[in-house]
Amino acid sequence: MAEHDTNSRPGISRARLAHIAAWSIDLPAEEADRACAGIVEKTYARGACICPKNTLLESWTGVVTGLIKIGTVSPEGRSVTFTGVPAGGWFGEGTVLKNEPRRYDIVALRDTRMAFMDRATFMWLVENSVAFNRFLVKQLNERLGHFMALLEYDRLLDVTPRLARCIASLFNPVLYPGAGDHLEITQEELGLLSGMTRQVANQSLKALEKDGVVRLEYGGVTVVDLDRLRSYGA
Repeated sequence: MAEHDTNSRPGISRARLAHIAAWSIDLPAEEADRACAGIVEKTYARGACICPKNTLLESWTGVVTGLIKIGTVSPEGRSVTFTGVPAGGWFGEGTVLKNEPRRYDIVALRDTRMAFMDRATFMWLVENSVAFNRFLVKQLNERLGHFMALLEYDRLLDVTPRLARCIASLFNPVLYPGAGDHLEITQEELGLLSGMTRQVANQSLKALEKDGVVRLEYGGVTVVDLDRLRSYGA
């Protein structure tokens, strides 16, 4: 079964909200309670399409555990990955604000648990919460820079620098708070996110480790020098 809804109705506790949403820490009690009431969590199996392109998903979305890929399929049938979102990341605010269909597919790269805040709750926070609006401005500004950087490395860089920037993007402290310096991710998942085969990703990872910017560990990658990783190949 691709999807399993463990909540019979929306609503999570204040403690749960603080655990899954770093942006909620600055919300006053009334606003935090309003956010809690509008969130439901669901789990998805690896490979599940959480939201197909051109689907109107009237929820703001966050990754509680797991890893998702945001991408699409070109008219020629080529799979195109825009970015990945690890646990702690919330995304899709622009689409919810405009109340339009998602322009990309959301796919679970491993068993993943998602949080969905209904649009009515999201819009109430937009209209009433100073703290939430401050977060949104920072989030949208950071995301713009994030995607501009992704576009640059996808068009201009060779495979190893491209993988370096892909890894660095998953350690963005604004978009993905609480990531630390280690990410549990497989070489296959990194290949899917950076548009290369697992074998090529493996070779590039070894080159990055040799250069001292990452350390390969069982089931994951530890970043040794994030600044160098972000500018690798420049």
